[in-house]
Amino acid sequence: MERRILHADFNGFYASVACLLNPAIRERPVAVAGDPAARHGIILAKNEIAKRYGVQTGEVLWQARQKCPGLVTVAPDFPSYHRFSELGREIYAAYSDRVEGFGLDENWIDVTGSTRDFQDAERMAQTIRRRVRAELGITVSIGVADNKVFAKLGSDMRKPDAVTVVSPGNYRETAWKLPVGDLLYVGRATEAKLRRFGITTIGELARAPVGFLRGQFGKIGPMLSDFANGRDRSEVMRISDTRRVKSVSNGVTTPRDLISDADVRLTVAMLSESVAARLRALGLRARTVQLSVRDQALNTINRQCRLEKPTCLTTELAGSAMALFTAAYDWRLPVRSLTVGTADLVDGEFPEQLSLFADEARRRRLEQAERAVDGIRSRFGYHAIGRALFLTDRSIGRLNPQQENTVHPVGFLHGGIGGGEQ
Repeated sequence: MERRILHADFNGFYASVACLLNPAIRERPVAVAGDPAARHGIILAKNEIAKRYGVQTGEVLWQARQKCPGLVTVAPDFPSYHRFSELGREIYAAYSDRVEGFGLDENWIDVTGSTRDFQDAERMAQTIRRRVRAELGITVSIGVADNKVFAKLGSDMRKPDAVTVVSPGNYRETAWKLPVGDLLYVGRATEAKLRRFGITTIGELARAPVGFLRGQFGKIGPMLSDFANGRDRSEVMRISDTRRVKSVSNGVTTPRDLISDADVRLTVAMLSESVAARLRALGLRARTVQLSVRDQALNTINRQCRLEKPTCLTTELAGSAMALFTAAYDWRLPVRSLTVGTADLVDGEFPEQLSLFADEARRRRLEQAERAVDGIRSRFGYHAIGRALFLTDRSIGRLNPQQENTVHPVGFLHGGIGGGEQ
């Protein structure tokens, strides 16, 4: 059966919401950026006016201001982004029970069951586009395809406020001429490696021998070939499934570079404490700990390990994350940012096998103590109580990761592809 999948992507989402909430800046070049004093001075989003000056997502503020001296910068407002994200999903849910988020501003919508053909799907996409503009006051670009990869590619091709069809009948003309870096999960490192072999477009990747790609990229090689040829068969998840929490993580760019294991241990403890508190609040425990390390040159290392027992304890999460760091990082460069995450989550009431060799009574006391801290902070604020370790470096120890956290998109693949970035 031929599928019909939409990919809806809010245009300049953070900046669009900022301009909607503050009419005084709507006609000016606007960018949403972090606080330079806290080393978060990166452009997170820009409106169309700023885009015309060449302002780019991911560049530092001083570079953006050189291009656009009149640039208006606003701080991120994540509660508003979450609210508009949910409002968008409510509109999409009127057309399908399969709506899968990819970060706050992007969603796949499987409309196979509610459309007759691609023309019908395109008409539905146009209707959704007009509803978003009229009801939310921001715009969306939508791609229409028979698979998730090409649907996302379509939404990126024409911005803002547009619908693009990448169908089985036209994908060679529409998709294959595009740069290979436009394909989902072909990031800078993967693109650079492909270019060394003379593969610069999606079409050239599609025509490359699968054996060659497997030899150069391992198991990722055949998947890249499938993506370029539109052979992605992954399903769009049902709304009821996407509501389930699959991972909990916190990341932070530290106020200064981390230069020692002691610096990292402090930051990992702070992030693990936040993740553990959020797990307890959700009534969950984690069976896998994940660590992401970004160095001064913005190179990233990702590692994970399986725990012996599901946990929501700070000490156990931090101990595992620190072990991952020690095994993976060689200190050639200082560390700029860290993320501690958890996956393979189970219900907090899930039965577990007690061990004869672990101090189960001590684990229960630790959890009771951490829940008591949760209660104090909920009444008197995050900084009402804290670990003595956090006093060793107030620039890091005074951060509040529960509020000043990095929001990451949900991965399209469980493991992702090396070098991919959004």
